Amino acid sequence: VQLQASGGGSVQAGGSLRLSCVASGRTFSSYAMGWFRQAPGKEREFVAAISWSGGNTFYADSVKGRFTISRDNAKNTVYLQMNSLKPEDTAVYYCAAEEGSYDSDYSRRATSAGEYDYWGQGTQVTVSS
Repeated sequence: VQLQASGGGSVQAGGSLRLSCVASGRTFSSYAMGWFRQAPGKEREFVAAISWSGGNTFYADSVKGRFTISRDNAKNTVYLQMNSLKPEDTAVYYCAAEEGSYDSDYSRRATSAGEYDYWGQGTQVTVSS
C-alpha cells in the first residue's frame, strides 16, 4: 500500500489543522492506521491510532482531548484533526499502516512504530507562539 499524507502547514498556537492520509493499493479496511510525529533531534513518537473499522482509537497523553483520529474506508483516507495546537506539536507527521489482525495484542501494537508495515512521506506541522 502507498500512503500520501497532506494538510500540514504553519499556524499560531491555539489554531487547528487537519491532516489527511490517502492510501492506494490494497483494500484500505485491511489496515489499522496510525499517526506518528518526529521533531528535530527527537525520536519518532506515537500520536494516535485507529483500528480497521474505526471502532477503537488510541491517543498519546500529550494530545488527548485536542487531537481526533478518524477514517473513511470508502475514501481510503485517515484523518487527524488537531485543535488547540501548541508549539511543542511542531514536527513532521507521518501516517502508517499495519496489516495485522484485531486481537488482544492490538492495543500494544497500535502505539508502537515498529509494528507498522507501511509509512507515508510525512507532512510538516509548525506551530508558532
